[in-house]
Amino acid sequence: MKALKNTAILVSLLFLTCFGVKAQVSNQLEMLDIFNLEYVSDPQISPDGQQIIYVRNFKDIMNDQNLSNLWIARFDGSQNRPLTTGEQSDRSPRWSHDGKKIIYTSSKSGKSEIYLRWMDSGDEMVLVNSEKSPSNVTWSPDDKHLAFSMFVPKTKVSPIKMPAAPKGAKWNSPPKYIDELSWRRDGVGELPHGNQQLFTVPVSGGTPRQITDTAFDHGSAVWGKDGKHLYFSANMRADKDFEGSDSDIYSISLSTGELNKLTSRYGPDGNPTISPDGKKMAYLGYDDKYNGYQISRLYIADIDGKNSQLVSGKLDRDVGSIKWASDGKGLYFQYVDKSHTKIAYITTKGKVSDITEGLGGVSLGRPYTSGAFSIADNGNYAYTWAETYEPSDLGVGNKGNNRRVTKVNEDLFDYKQLGSVEEIWYKSSADGLDINGWIVKPADFDPNKKYPMIAYFYERRSNSLHSHPSPAPSASTINIPYYVSNDYLVLVPDIKYEVGYPGKSAMDHVVPATKAVMAMGFVDEDNMAIQGQSWGGYQVAHMVTRTNLYKAAGAGAPVVNMTSAYGGVRWASGMSRMFQYEKTQTRLGATLWDRPDLYIENSPLFKVPEIETPMFIMHNDADGAVPWYQGIEFYMSLRRLQKPAWLVSYNDEAHNLTRRKNRKDLSIRMAQFFNHYLKGEPMPEWMAYGLPAKLKGRTLRYDLVDETEEKVTEGESLKLEKTKGGQH
Repeated sequence: MKALKNTAILVSLLFLTCFGVKAQVSNQLEMLDIFNLEYVSDPQISPDGQQIIYVRNFKDIMNDQNLSNLWIARFDGSQNRPLTTGEQSDRSPRWSHDGKKIIYTSSKSGKSEIYLRWMDSGDEMVLVNSEKSPSNVTWSPDDKHLAFSMFVPKTKVSPIKMPAAPKGAKWNSPPKYIDELSWRRDGVGELPHGNQQLFTVPVSGGTPRQITDTAFDHGSAVWGKDGKHLYFSANMRADKDFEGSDSDIYSISLSTGELNKLTSRYGPDGNPTISPDGKKMAYLGYDDKYNGYQISRLYIADIDGKNSQLVSGKLDRDVGSIKWASDGKGLYFQYVDKSHTKIAYITTKGKVSDITEGLGGVSLGRPYTSGAFSIADNGNYAYTWAETYEPSDLGVGNKGNNRRVTKVNEDLFDYKQLGSVEEIWYKSSADGLDINGWIVKPADFDPNKKYPMIAYFYERRSNSLHSHPSPAPSASTINIPYYVSNDYLVLVPDIKYEVGYPGKSAMDHVVPATKAVMAMGFVDEDNMAIQGQSWGGYQVAHMVTRTNLYKAAGAGAPVVNMTSAYGGVRWASGMSRMFQYEKTQTRLGATLWDRPDLYIENSPLFKVPEIETPMFIMHNDADGAVPWYQGIEFYMSLRRLQKPAWLVSYNDEAHNLTRRKNRKDLSIRMAQFFNHYLKGEPMPEWMAYGLPAKLKGRTLRYDLVDETEEKVTEGESLKLEKTKGGQH
């Protein structure tokens, strides 16, 4: 890992130059620093609470891929050292109950395999060697067997029997027979036919035994304390494609294969966890009422599923990562409260006690809530220690007495100036409630200086306060570390939604958050912008039809016409889009025919004449989530009315960009757009003259225009083309 980190700064200087960064060691975070960053994930404490194995994640700059090794440390922080090494992905370590062995998965052979390791000798053996990747591996109570899940392909037989081709004939490929509603995935493409099935394998070695063989996907399995049953969740409805979230918990006998359904309410039940005495089962779920968002709650039932009781009813937060206490009197769990991810304990009667907070940071990408922990019988726990300004490290503790064990990025952050992240609170314009958000400031922040500011939003991002967007080319949104390193403020506000009025809800929260930061005195109020992708892109498009507070705006993959989008499908899966407008993310609460007024009121397209804000739009022709024509409708409408707008579209790219070269290109163009409007930098050629299809692949047009000679002003691309005789 360190050898890679020492070479990271020597390459791709062209890319840095495009961003105006000098080709020398800088004390500011740069795009290539993504290859220097590491983070800790999946800490697993030994049964006696004295050792922790954790995953140390790093990147390969030469092959542009994510890698990881296993490390081990004592609970007191001593003897911190690698357990595995190499250019591979080692992950998911799990201790045996006696603490003498571990299992983990690794790609060291070129494919994912399950390895067994004896901790006293360091000897290893491959337990499962398969073409498909095993996952969710768990130990049996006697440590003699493992259970795991693995994809099992099935051949799809067409109902039409095609004749055999004559010998030597070169026929076209036969048609594909598809009868599933969800058969593609955005960024992945067509899905293989088959299902996730459950297996067991002896630790002594042998052939894996397939336990399930149904036409449904089976969730990760846990062992019953008798060692004779597995418990798992699955959606086995005949209409599962229409009711995708209605899962139940099942048990299966390892000796007879008998399958028993243990829960039956309408809604998602999952994450079964068996009590130490084997008599109770805890699980997570809720009664599905088709709301846009519902809280995942904790339930406890008898081992046969009877006498289920809601335990966490008094806690108005999602419950996750449940683990029984050794005495069976309660459970440890993880939840997020006002931006902070916590470990807590809940009794079987529902009394909650916080143990510690500050979990997070187990990703280097888009800012989502994260964090992980494990706990031993003696109460010692290990967790991903998070700070707002750096990715996760290893933390340990007992009863809230915590200690940081690692500083995996110390060699980088010792000479890098880091920005600061601060929580903010503001009043919702809708109901006056206090709403949470956060603001990121440059490393050398001066409160007496005026900074341009960009607000980035989606739904609620305060819960991701301890997650870390990497300083890397973006797949769709502004890259927060890059902009902060270039003297921008970045505001990330939360949005609380009113059913029927998602666009107004964005206005009622983003604008008050913006004004709350403006009141602090260090914002350049004449140079502010907003940016969002997908649902965030829709909200940006809606907001610019209602306010001129912002000087520029970026909308990625925005829905702008809900009347046309309502009748479409999600191209990645073939699923109808109607559900998300009626009941889920869009939250209109009615069909198009019941309330056409809501569909029109919330559609930015019908208010395009009101827009005065310059727009940067990204929408790709292989977007499987939001139909490409939505971005086209928006751009064509803006240009028809001679509004300043630019559309970038990447061929064969998904909802979020997957190819690194395209991510670099988007990052450069978006930065040039905002730098032009918020910092007064010259307009680049692609903004001034466009980039026609006939020139794609021949030029990038990043160069800045000499505006004193060309007299280029915003939005005059069409005039320039006419004066140049159409040559551009």
